[in-house]
Amino acid sequence: MTGRRGERSRLRLLQLTGLTSSCDRFALAPLIVVIGIDMRAPLVAVLAVASAYYLAYGLMQPVWGLVSDRIGRVRVMRIALLGAALAGVVSALAPNLLVLGVSRTVSAACVAALIPATLVYVGDMWPAQVRQRPLAEVLTASSLGTALATAGAGAAAQLVGWRAVPAVTGVAAAALWVALRRLPEPEREPASQSPIGSLLAVVRDRWALVVLVLVLVEGAIVLGVLTYLPAAVQALGSSEGVAGLVAASFGVGAVVLSRVVRSLVGRLSAVGLATVGAAMLVAGWALPALTVSLVTVTVGGLLVGGSWAFLHTTLQSWATEVVPGERAAMIALFAALLFLGGSVGTAVLAPLADVAAFDAVFRVAVAVSVPLAVAAVLARRRYGERGTIGPAPAAD
Repeated sequence: MTGRRGERSRLRLLQLTGLTSSCDRFALAPLIVVIGIDMRAPLVAVLAVASAYYLAYGLMQPVWGLVSDRIGRVRVMRIALLGAALAGVVSALAPNLLVLGVSRTVSAACVAALIPATLVYVGDMWPAQVRQRPLAEVLTASSLGTALATAGAGAAAQLVGWRAVPAVTGVAAAALWVALRRLPEPEREPASQSPIGSLLAVVRDRWALVVLVLVLVEGAIVLGVLTYLPAAVQALGSSEGVAGLVAASFGVGAVVLSRVVRSLVGRLSAVGLATVGAAMLVAGWALPALTVSLVTVTVGGLLVGGSWAFLHTTLQSWATEVVPGERAAMIALFAALLFLGGSVGTAVLAPLADVAAFDAVFRVAVAVSVPLAVAAVLARRRYGERGTIGPAPAAD
């Protein structure tokens, strides 16, 4: 695959890989109640399966990132896809909750490799000046997977049964395992130090630490709060189907606005993109903080999705260039802290959600979003002023 056509073909494969990963991850939450009823298991037991999934997903991010430095980006993606395919089949046929829990945890450990590997691949193959454009493309597909999983998993469970959901993601993973044979492996320097050395090299870099702290807080205030969108809508008396559709507004906003980001890359600076995203983040949580309703939660989800397209891709692009010699380790830590932040945000806000104080949940989100927005924009501007922006060493 060479030239412009080859570039588009590579990007399509990366998009499909990211979409499959997001579908697998976000499809579990809408199925928790249905699985509990079908398997006659208490809700707390099914929630334990979900917790194991999310824990494995977060913990395996650094592992896969370091492995890809040693055996290659494409090889890691294909190994992970094969494991996810097998785990999807086992999940679809699981006779009890124990087998389902083990297979879902294995699937999480495998799909955890996919989005970080696609980001590192983009960093290896595209120069820094235009890198945010393909990153936005990958994010578009990932966000589409989020929207499809959030809105579609529950509907699929009602129409054909919940087992169809892991079966579909398993089949998709198997198809991509075959398709990625056509994806060229980026040229890269052999790993010059141990995995621990790679991680230490990242955390010793001051700007890398800034990016990692920002994404940790972003994970808490975006992924953590998004967990409660369906519950906030259901507390208004809406059905589970309506709640799922409203929650999908985040994915829709990210998909639509990612197309805008793509057209603006090269015309608007990274600081400008971050500023737009930061403003959307604050506005998105401010609306339901004022009053929780179907309209404010939906519009808020759309705006936060737009922030994901503008601000998060800016952080992603920054992460690919800040320590170019240890790009895989940096992206692995970036992804791990993003989802760790999401877990922390969910846990911290749980007491408020438990008493249906969702207005307070969104007020906390606004209170944290404002300093995050200011810090992200000022830090990105300072980084650019110090002359550190430039073409990352391209592996092509």
